[in-house]
Amino acid sequence: MSAYLMFAVLFWICAWGLNEYLVRLKPASASISRLIGIAVPLIFGATLLVIWECLVCGLNIPPILLPAPSAIWVRLTNSLPILWADFQQTFLKSVITGYIAGCGLGFLVAILIDRSPFLQKGLLPIGNFVAALPVVGVAPIMVMWFGFDWPSKVAVVVIMTFFPMLVNTVQGLSAASHMERDLMRTYAAGWWPTLIKLRLPAAWPFIFNALKINSTLALIGAIVAEFFGTPIVGMGFRISTEVGRSNVDMVWAEIAVAALAGSIFYGLVALAERAVTFWHPSVRGGRR
Repeated sequence: MSAYLMFAVLFWICAWGLNEYLVRLKPASASISRLIGIAVPLIFGATLLVIWECLVCGLNIPPILLPAPSAIWVRLTNSLPILWADFQQTFLKSVITGYIAGCGLGFLVAILIDRSPFLQKGLLPIGNFVAALPVVGVAPIMVMWFGFDWPSKVAVVVIMTFFPMLVNTVQGLSAASHMERDLMRTYAAGWWPTLIKLRLPAAWPFIFNALKINSTLALIGAIVAEFFGTPIVGMGFRISTEVGRSNVDMVWAEIAVAALAGSIFYGLVALAERAVTFWHPSVRGGRR
C-alpha cells in the first residue's frame, strides 16, 4: 500500500471521528449549533476531495479517466474568463429566465385550476403526462422551434419547472383544514380573502418545496438542452466539446461551477423559505 493510500485511510478515520464528535455535541447556543451544522458537511466534503486526490495519485489513474482535484483546480483558475462566459449564457440567461417564467406560470395556472373544477379534472392528468416527458426528447424540438440561442433553453426550463410548481401549489391550496375554512366562512370571507389570508399561507411550504426542486431541475434542463444546439458558449456546449477533445479536467471544472451555482441557488431558496414560513413547525423546530 503506497503512502498516498495510507494517508487517505488515516485522513478518513480522523475526519470520521471528528464528525462523530461534532454531531453528538448538544450545544446550548443556537449559533454554535448552526456552526456545527455548517462544519460537518464541509469536513465531509474536504475528506472526499483528499481521498479523491490520494486515490488518483496512489493508483496512477490516467487524467483522461479521472483527473485529480488539484488538476481540476488549476484548470478552473486558468479558465475563469471562459467559465464566466459559460456561466452567464447558461445560468444567468437560460436558468434564471426559465425558472422565473416556469414557476410563475405554474403558480398562476394553479390558482386558475383551484377556481375551476373542470380544469382540475382535465389539466392535471395532462400535466402529469407532460411532466414525464424526457428532456432529451423535448430539447431538440425546442431548438427547432426557438433557434440555437438561449430562448430554446428557456423553453426547456419552463417545461421542466412548470408542472412541479403546478402540482405542488394545487396540493398546497388544499392543505388548510375544514375547520379553518369554516371559520373564514363564519366571518363572511369570500374566495380571495380566504385565499390570501388562509389558503396561500398554508400552501407556502408546498410552493417552496417546488421552488427547491425546480432550482436543480432548471440547471439540469438548461445544460442538457445545450447538447442539442447552442452558440459557441454555455456549460452544456463546453462539456460536450471538451469531452470530444479529451480535456476531461475542463469538463470537471464546468461540472464544479455548475454544482456550486446550483448549491448556492438552492441555498438562497431555502433561506427565503425560512424567512417566509418562519411560523411553520419544521422551521420553528430547526431554530431551537
